[in-house]
Amino acid sequence: MRIVIQRVDRVSLAADGEPYDQMGPGILAMVGIQSGDGNEKTFNYMLDKLVNLRIFEDENGKMNRSILDMGYGLFLVSNFTLYGDCRHGRRPSYSSGAPVQEAAQIYEDFLAYARAHAGADVHSGLFQADMQIDTHLSGPVTLLLDSDKNF
Repeated sequence: MRIVIQRVDRVSLAADGEPYDQMGPGILAMVGIQSGDGNEKTFNYMLDKLVNLRIFEDENGKMNRSILDMGYGLFLVSNFTLYGDCRHGRRPSYSSGAPVQEAAQIYEDFLAYARAHAGADVHSGLFQADMQIDTHLSGPVTLLLDSDKNF
């Protein structure tokens, strides 16, 4: 699993042109899925990182607080392009991402796991929908997370 994390003041998402979900301050997490990511070990590792990353300022202006510390939310959006390989040619290859049906099931399972274990409000996009995301980035703070610990 690969996740791009962005610290946000707010997020609103439309799916297929219709309002779908919105959130105030917290983390917007774009989630890419590979085959084999649908297990509790991966879910636990990634969720623990998401909710405990200290990327929000404390009273001294240091990034020393997590979404749990701040009472903020987590917004999970599926994004197959995170496994796009641009090293060859001009058209990205997406062959290392999970096939659509497997990715859909893993995303739904991860979403359910997050809602049960995050300790924060969890918001979501709609798998395989045409989504429009309106964000107000904070910082900006953008980080990369990978369950294979490549970065």
